[in-house]
Amino acid sequence: MQYLIANFCSRLSGWPALRPWAAALVLFGLLAASPAVSQSLKVRDIRIGVHNGSTRFVIELSDSAEPRIFGLPDPYRVVLDLPEADFDLAQDQTGAGGGLIERLRYGLFRPGTSRIVLDLRGPAKVGRHFLLRPSGAKPWRLVVDLVATEHADFVQAMRPAAGVAPPVASDSPPLRMDAERPAGRRPVIVVDAGHGGVDPGAIGRGGVYEKTMVLAYARELNRQLAQTNRYTVVMTRDRDIFLPLRERVRLARQAEADLFLSLHVNTHPKPSTRGLSVYTLSENASDREAAALAALENKADVIGGMDLGGYSDEVQNILIDFAQTKTNELSVRFARDMVVREVGGNANLLARPWRSAGFAVLKAPDVPSVLVELGYISHRDEARQLRSPDYRAMLVSSLVRSIDRFFDMSQRAGLN
Repeated sequence: MQYLIANFCSRLSGWPALRPWAAALVLFGLLAASPAVSQSLKVRDIRIGVHNGSTRFVIELSDSAEPRIFGLPDPYRVVLDLPEADFDLAQDQTGAGGGLIERLRYGLFRPGTSRIVLDLRGPAKVGRHFLLRPSGAKPWRLVVDLVATEHADFVQAMRPAAGVAPPVASDSPPLRMDAERPAGRRPVIVVDAGHGGVDPGAIGRGGVYEKTMVLAYARELNRQLAQTNRYTVVMTRDRDIFLPLRERVRLARQAEADLFLSLHVNTHPKPSTRGLSVYTLSENASDREAAALAALENKADVIGGMDLGGYSDEVQNILIDFAQTKTNELSVRFARDMVVREVGGNANLLARPWRSAGFAVLKAPDVPSVLVELGYISHRDEARQLRSPDYRAMLVSSLVRSIDRFFDMSQRAGLN
């Protein structure tokens, strides 16, 4: 194509008067006749059916795509990785199940890869999978047949092939001391929108997803902090993509953050439960509910279809030395004395709004870190409130004031 265009343009050099419009006309004709630029892969539909004792999982695609399929035990999951795709579904299928599949999740796992995770009711392996070409009105279809098996066979048959599930970067920056921070630099704030991609997080009234709501709050917090012209803001994610917990911690430490805020929303079996709360790190949870919430949040990597490998040991073995003791003290002061006080005058607070538990995402030893549960999307009025742009701007403004107070305090004390 480039040769044809260049050759034609060179022939026009002898006809100056014809050159502008003729070149444009021919270029238009050549481009119109050339093959269309390929569109991104689209997932058109997802179906689950039971056939002769096996469970059939069917994905309708806009084009051919070869999946990478593997399994993970404890709990049992089958993971299907596709090239990055748009899930262009008429109806959201998150949470759907049937047969051997208890429920499914899907979304962007990392740039270039979309992931579908099948949470299984028990050990099951892929009996066969195949790709059907378009036929009539039917598009490309990826068919995966699952059959029940035993644990040992699942582990053997569904083991990830080398390179299928690459580990997250685990390079850990050296422990940073306050004296090492350049004088006069702007405080660095890392804003973390919880969940994302294949991990929707909590699902509230009307099918609202935690991952979508907290991303809107993270963007608004980024916008308002930038307006102060006082901080350097780093977002762990600015789109709907999965991000492992340890990667969020690594990003905060790599950025040499002075404060880390992880934003979430919550659900509760009791529909009248409402209010904002803020959590800090403690291996001894402040109460049973805080412990349960931390346990749920710490399963985010499992939901995303990650093989945690040595992750749990790595997290639990972070050295809690004097640097972390000081970090925890700053985290508690920010949560209890700044966030709770600033937000309390503008929004509902949960009973005992400051709590603590062993959240993996808060375990950077040298970054003051809090996890903010903005409210309950299982509460009818609060879910509607949290979706309001005006309420979002107001609540974020309260968080910005609490951040200002924190760094005012830190600067007076010579901590930043």
